Amino acid sequence: MNTKYTYQLFTQSHQLPAGWDKIAQANIFLSKNYLEVLETASPSNVNCQYIGIFDQEEIIGIALAQFIDLSHLETYGERDKKLKTWVRNYLFSRFSSKLLFIGNNMLSGQNAFIAKEGAIVSEILKTLKNAVAELNQNFTIHLTSFKDFMPEDLIHFDPAAFKKDLKFSSQPNMIFDINPAWNHEEDYVNDLTKKYRDQYKRSRNKAFGIQKRKLSLVEILDQQAMIHDLYLHVAVNAPFNTFYLPENHFYVLKEKLKDDFMFYGYFIDEKLIGFNTLIKNGRSLDTYFLGYDEKIQKEKMLYLNMLYDMIACGISLKFKNIIFGRTALEIKSSVGATDTPMYGFMRHGQPLINHFLGSIFNYLEPISSWKKRSPFKI
Repeated sequence: MNTKYTYQLFTQSHQLPAGWDKIAQANIFLSKNYLEVLETASPSNVNCQYIGIFDQEEIIGIALAQFIDLSHLETYGERDKKLKTWVRNYLFSRFSSKLLFIGNNMLSGQNAFIAKEGAIVSEILKTLKNAVAELNQNFTIHLTSFKDFMPEDLIHFDPAAFKKDLKFSSQPNMIFDINPAWNHEEDYVNDLTKKYRDQYKRSRNKAFGIQKRKLSLVEILDQQAMIHDLYLHVAVNAPFNTFYLPENHFYVLKEKLKDDFMFYGYFIDEKLIGFNTLIKNGRSLDTYFLGYDEKIQKEKMLYLNMLYDMIACGISLKFKNIIFGRTALEIKSSVGATDTPMYGFMRHGQPLINHFLGSIFNYLEPISSWKKRSPFKI
């Protein structure tokens, strides 16, 4: 595929060229520090390569390629036991177990690439297509996907380069916009309607007896086994998972990202019963993984309280928005997050399967029925 740019593949972050982190200032999830986390504490079935994009000798774009091998998983998630779930899991394991993402399947949002100001984005994408072609020659890959692009990004996807790819949209990304007029959590609460102020008060009252505190690197290490247990409880009970984090993931993340990674533990009588995590990413606050004891979660409305705590954190630190991700859509809507459609492109390596990929995707993609909420005063 002809393009004015060239690319180079890298397998280790220490190999990355000068100028990489200058471009990555726009997205922490493509920074060398975060990529080191993926190298040292990634899921066992995830492997990454990094793509530098060049105009002559100048680096003008950076990207992440992420391999996921589903055949290494014992379970994709145990919440649903229906026939469709069994069929979906069978087809994934038999015909689409080797996945290649241009992007980060561990996150929601456009974390696939960054283009330097002045670079031609459509040419960047065509160059990434060339890189994908090389990766497909070097590895066994069933399904390739460019993931999580905003509607306004679609104009850059060259029709000729992506004509054999299925354009798809799955669960929306829930994004909470922070009103610049808010200075404190109370300002947010005062802008809620009575119904949702009552929800806020009820959840806060339910949380009586829970102590919340930010954990240091040493404390994360000390609680590592319990943290992993709480994380797995939530992860295994999700409808579908393509990976599971290793036990040391949060420790390494804190070690590499330092103050940009925030870990909040929830305790009852000094026993850890839940946690949530946040990552500072420019003007956005990205929610990361969480975990909790399900019985206490129900009794104390812990998950809802975590959402309110994240909002309070975002307000106090003056972020523009909070990226809540694409799970628990209705409850996130009830605290004020709005659904933002995300799009991707996928192609299967087998032409026959690729021909029917749209029908297969529509059948297998979980349909989430939820009601959009309007918690703010008009």
